[in-house]
Amino acid sequence: MDINGLTYNPNDQQIKVVDSNYDNSKMSQQDFLKVLLADLKWQDPLDAKDISDFIDNTVKLEELQTYDDFETSVKQLLEANQSNALLTASSLIGKVVKYKGNQTYIQNGSGYAEVKLDSSADTVKINVLDSAGNVVDSKTLYNLQGGVTYPFSINNPSLPDGYYTISVEATSNGNPVNATVLSQALITGVEKENDGSIVLSTSSFTIDDSKLVGIGG
Repeated sequence: MDINGLTYNPNDQQIKVVDSNYDNSKMSQQDFLKVLLADLKWQDPLDAKDISDFIDNTVKLEELQTYDDFETSVKQLLEANQSNALLTASSLIGKVVKYKGNQTYIQNGSGYAEVKLDSSADTVKINVLDSAGNVVDSKTLYNLQGGVTYPFSINNPSLPDGYYTISVEATSNGNPVNATVLSQALITGVEKENDGSIVLSTSSFTIDDSKLVGIGG
Protein backbone atom coordinates (compact mmCIF):
# COMPACT_ATOMS: atom_id res chain seq x y z
CA MET A 1 0.00 0.00 0.00
CA ASP A 2 1.72 3.21 -1.18
CA ILE A 3 0.85 6.26 0.97
CA ASN A 4 3.34 9.10 1.08
CA GLY A 5 4.19 11.13 4.21
CA LEU A 6 2.31 14.39 4.69
CA THR A 7 4.00 17.78 5.14
CA TYR A 8 2.49 21.24 5.58
CA ASN A 9 4.88 24.18 6.10
CA PRO A 10 3.10 27.52 6.60
CA ASN A 11 5.32 28.11 9.63
CA ASP A 12 8.05 25.65 8.69
CA GLN A 13 6.26 23.00 10.73
CA GLN A 14 5.89 19.45 9.54
CA ILE A 15 2.59 17.69 10.04
CA LYS A 16 3.44 14.35 11.59
CA VAL A 17 0.83 11.61 11.26
CA VAL A 18 2.99 8.53 11.82
CA ASP A 19 6.71 8.07 12.47
CA SER A 20 9.02 8.61 9.53
CA ASN A 21 10.26 5.02 9.76
CA TYR A 22 6.74 3.60 9.92
CA ASP A 23 6.37 0.29 8.03
CA ASN A 24 3.51 0.89 5.59
CA SER A 25 3.22 -2.83 4.90
CA LYS A 26 2.01 -3.31 8.48
CA MET A 27 -0.30 -0.29 8.59
CA SER A 28 -3.44 -0.73 10.66
CA GLN A 29 -6.90 0.42 9.61
CA GLN A 30 -6.79 3.29 12.13
CA ASP A 31 -3.44 4.61 10.88
CA PHE A 32 -4.57 4.26 7.26
CA LEU A 33 -7.68 6.36 7.93
CA LYS A 34 -5.63 8.87 9.94
CA VAL A 35 -3.19 9.41 7.06
CA LEU A 36 -6.01 9.56 4.52
CA LEU A 37 -7.94 12.24 6.42
CA ALA A 38 -4.80 14.25 7.11
CA ASP A 39 -3.95 14.07 3.42
CA LEU A 40 -7.32 15.63 2.54
CA LYS A 41 -7.15 18.22 5.34
CA TRP A 42 -3.70 19.59 4.51
CA GLN A 43 -3.81 19.40 0.72
CA ASP A 44 -3.14 22.52 -1.34
CA PRO A 45 -6.58 24.06 -2.09
CA LEU A 46 -5.16 25.36 -5.42
CA ASP A 47 -4.15 21.84 -6.33
CA ALA A 48 -6.85 19.70 -4.74
CA LYS A 49 -6.60 15.98 -5.15
CA ASP A 50 -8.77 14.20 -7.67
CA ILE A 51 -11.75 12.62 -5.90
CA SER A 52 -10.82 9.36 -7.66
CA ASP A 53 -7.74 9.17 -5.42
CA PHE A 54 -9.99 9.36 -2.39
CA ILE A 55 -12.24 6.64 -3.78
CA ASP A 56 -9.21 4.48 -4.56
CA ASN A 57 -7.87 4.91 -1.04
CA THR A 58 -11.31 4.17 0.42
CA VAL A 59 -11.40 0.92 -1.54
CA LYS A 60 -7.97 0.07 -0.15
CA LEU A 61 -9.28 0.71 3.34
CA GLU A 62 -12.23 -1.61 2.74
CA GLU A 63 -9.85 -4.25 1.37
CA LEU A 64 -7.74 -3.88 4.50
CA GLN A 65 -10.86 -4.24 6.66
CA THR A 66 -11.91 -7.33 4.70
CA TYR A 67 -8.45 -8.89 5.05
CA ASP A 68 -8.34 -8.23 8.79
CA ASP A 69 -11.83 -9.65 9.24
CA PHE A 70 -10.86 -12.73 7.21
CA GLU A 71 -7.64 -13.21 9.19
CA THR A 72 -9.57 -12.93 12.45
CA SER A 73 -12.18 -15.42 11.22
CA VAL A 74 -9.47 -17.91 10.24
CA LYS A 75 -7.85 -17.64 13.67
CA GLN A 76 -11.21 -18.13 15.37
CA LEU A 77 -11.96 -21.12 13.12
CA LEU A 78 -8.61 -22.74 13.93
CA GLU A 79 -9.10 -22.18 17.65
CA ALA A 80 -12.62 -23.61 17.50
CA ASN A 81 -11.43 -26.60 15.49
CA GLN A 82 -8.67 -27.33 18.00
CA SER A 83 -11.15 -27.03 20.87
CA ASN A 84 -13.57 -29.38 19.13
CA ALA A 85 -10.74 -31.84 18.43
CA LEU A 86 -9.74 -31.81 22.10
CA LEU A 87 -13.36 -32.30 23.16
CA THR A 88 -13.79 -35.19 20.72
CA ALA A 89 -10.55 -36.83 21.83
CA SER A 90 -11.58 -36.49 25.48
CA SER A 91 -14.54 -38.77 24.78
CA LEU A 92 -12.01 -41.59 24.14
CA ILE A 93 -10.81 -41.64 27.76
CA GLY A 94 -11.54 -45.08 29.22
CA LYS A 95 -12.00 -46.64 25.79
CA VAL A 96 -9.84 -49.03 23.77
CA VAL A 97 -8.61 -47.61 20.44
CA LYS A 98 -6.79 -49.05 17.46
CA TYR A 99 -3.62 -47.25 16.35
CA LYS A 100 -0.48 -47.69 14.27
CA GLY A 101 2.11 -49.10 16.67
CA ASN A 102 3.43 -52.35 18.12
CA GLN A 103 2.45 -51.91 21.79
CA THR A 104 -0.84 -53.70 22.34
CA TYR A 105 -3.00 -53.81 25.46
CA ILE A 106 -3.91 -57.20 26.98
CA GLN A 107 -6.64 -57.46 29.59
CA ASN A 108 -7.91 -60.65 31.24
CA GLY A 109 -5.54 -62.62 29.01
CA SER A 110 -7.11 -61.29 25.79
CA GLY A 111 -5.50 -58.97 23.27
CA TYR A 112 -5.62 -58.07 19.62
CA ALA A 113 -3.35 -56.83 16.84
CA GLU A 114 -3.27 -56.64 13.05
CA VAL A 115 -0.39 -57.17 10.66
CA LYS A 116 -0.10 -55.71 7.16
CA LEU A 117 2.83 -56.62 4.89
CA ASP A 118 4.37 -54.29 2.32
CA SER A 119 4.65 -57.23 -0.07
CA SER A 120 3.86 -60.94 -0.11
CA ALA A 121 5.76 -63.24 2.25
CA ASP A 122 6.02 -67.00 2.43
CA THR A 123 6.69 -67.05 6.19
CA VAL A 124 5.46 -64.63 8.84
CA LYS A 125 6.27 -65.20 12.51
CA ILE A 126 4.43 -63.04 15.04
CA ASN A 127 5.80 -62.90 18.59
CA VAL A 128 4.29 -61.34 21.68
CA LEU A 129 6.89 -60.06 24.14
CA ASP A 130 6.48 -58.89 27.71
CA SER A 131 8.23 -55.82 29.20
CA ALA A 132 11.35 -57.94 29.88
CA GLY A 133 11.56 -59.06 26.25
CA ASN A 134 10.38 -62.60 26.89
CA VAL A 135 8.22 -64.29 24.24
CA VAL A 136 4.89 -65.08 25.93
CA ASP A 137 2.96 -66.03 22.79
CA SER A 138 3.86 -66.83 19.19
CA LYS A 139 2.24 -67.77 15.91
CA THR A 140 3.63 -68.56 12.46
CA LEU A 141 1.63 -67.91 9.27
CA TYR A 142 2.47 -68.89 5.73
CA ASN A 143 1.99 -67.46 2.25
CA LEU A 144 0.48 -64.11 3.20
CA GLN A 145 -0.27 -61.48 0.57
CA GLY A 146 1.08 -57.94 0.61
CA GLY A 147 -1.31 -55.06 1.29
CA VAL A 148 -3.76 -57.31 3.14
CA THR A 149 -4.53 -56.83 6.85
CA TYR A 150 -4.34 -60.02 8.92
CA PRO A 151 -5.80 -60.10 12.45
CA PHE A 152 -3.90 -61.69 15.31
CA SER A 153 -5.74 -62.59 18.51
CA ILE A 154 -4.09 -63.23 21.86
CA ASN A 155 -5.76 -65.56 24.35
CA ASN A 156 -3.61 -66.45 27.33
CA PRO A 157 -5.30 -66.22 30.78
CA SER A 158 -1.92 -66.41 32.50
CA LEU A 159 -0.82 -63.03 31.14
CA PRO A 160 -1.11 -60.06 33.55
CA ASP A 161 -2.98 -56.98 32.32
CA GLY A 162 -0.74 -54.48 30.57
CA TYR A 163 1.08 -53.69 27.35
CA TYR A 164 2.99 -56.20 25.25
CA THR A 165 5.19 -55.74 22.19
CA ILE A 166 4.20 -57.30 18.87
CA SER A 167 7.24 -58.39 16.86
CA VAL A 168 6.88 -59.47 13.22
CA GLU A 169 9.50 -61.44 11.29
CA ALA A 170 8.35 -61.77 7.67
CA THR A 171 10.43 -63.19 4.82
CA SER A 172 10.04 -63.97 1.14
CA ASN A 173 12.56 -66.48 -0.23
CA GLY A 174 14.75 -65.64 2.73
CA ASN A 175 14.55 -61.87 2.19
CA PRO A 176 12.97 -59.69 4.89
CA VAL A 177 9.58 -58.08 4.24
CA ASN A 178 8.48 -54.93 6.06
CA ALA A 179 5.29 -55.07 8.09
CA THR A 180 2.99 -52.52 9.71
CA VAL A 181 1.39 -53.39 13.05
CA LEU A 182 -1.94 -52.07 14.29
CA SER A 183 -2.40 -52.49 18.03
CA GLN A 184 -4.99 -51.64 20.64
CA ALA A 185 -4.53 -49.27 23.59
CA LEU A 186 -6.59 -48.16 26.57
CA ILE A 187 -6.77 -44.35 26.67
CA THR A 188 -6.32 -42.79 30.12
CA GLY A 189 -5.93 -39.12 29.20
CA VAL A 190 -5.80 -36.49 26.45
CA GLU A 191 -3.52 -33.48 26.03
CA LYS A 192 -3.13 -30.67 23.49
CA GLU A 193 0.40 -29.80 22.42
CA ASN A 194 1.66 -26.24 21.82
CA ASP A 195 1.25 -26.72 18.06
CA GLY A 196 -2.41 -27.68 18.52
CA SER A 197 -1.96 -31.40 17.91
CA ILE A 198 -3.74 -33.88 20.17
CA VAL A 199 -1.85 -36.55 22.13
CA LEU A 200 -3.61 -39.56 23.67
CA SER A 201 -2.14 -40.96 26.88
CA THR A 202 -2.01 -44.55 28.10
CA SER A 203 -0.57 -45.96 31.31
CA SER A 204 2.73 -46.65 29.52
CA PHE A 205 3.13 -44.27 26.54
CA THR A 206 1.47 -41.60 24.42
CA ILE A 207 -0.11 -41.82 20.97
CA ASP A 208 -0.23 -38.99 18.44
CA ASP A 209 -3.79 -38.56 17.17
CA SER A 210 -2.53 -38.93 13.58
CA LYS A 211 -1.81 -42.63 14.33
CA LEU A 212 -5.36 -43.33 15.49
CA VAL A 213 -7.24 -45.56 13.04
CA GLY A 214 -10.32 -46.67 14.98
CA ILE A 215 -12.06 -47.46 18.24
CA GLY A 216 -11.96 -50.97 19.69
CA GLY A 217 -9.93 -53.98 18.69
